[in-house]
Amino acid sequence: MSITSERKDIEATFDTYRSRLDTIPDDLFTVTPPGGGWSYAEVYSHILQANLGSSIALEKCTLSNCKPTSKGRTVLGFLVLSFGRFPPVRVKVRQAVAATMTIKKISKEEAKNLLIKCRKRINDVAPLIHGSSPHCRYKHARFGMMNARQWFKFILIHSTHHLKQLDRIQNKLQTQ
Repeated sequence: MSITSERKDIEATFDTYRSRLDTIPDDLFTVTPPGGGWSYAEVYSHILQANLGSSIALEKCTLSNCKPTSKGRTVLGFLVLSFGRFPPVRVKVRQAVAATMTIKKISKEEAKNLLIKCRKRINDVAPLIHGSSPHCRYKHARFGMMNARQWFKFILIHSTHHLKQLDRIQNKLQTQ
């Protein structure tokens, strides 16, 4: 897939996140679903923080602000980026990773503002990918060393993955 088509898909995914915000009742946005798990607010907090962090890693790769390395992705990283999706199993976030990203129940207004910020970051860094070196890589906690193109693809895969989580939350809240 080309950078241009991935960028369009990321934009479409952001559009979906934005339109879903308008359909989620305000009183349910921060509610923890029956049986546990994240609320809508926590999913939005996670995905938008992760996208901002990923865009920083991507930018470091495009600006060669990371040391060139021959180290590559982990097996999991290779598989996820090759197939364009996460495996169909739920994985807990590692404690070390969770410590760097505080998931909190944000407001719908905060989610809207973070979406705007993510769009701007993507619009700013996407044009830099074409000229980036495939050897400038920045480490992802589970997927290993990734270059700018791989970070960009990860943003799309990860964002799409969490849309399914929003569906699960909606189903849980409708059945209560």
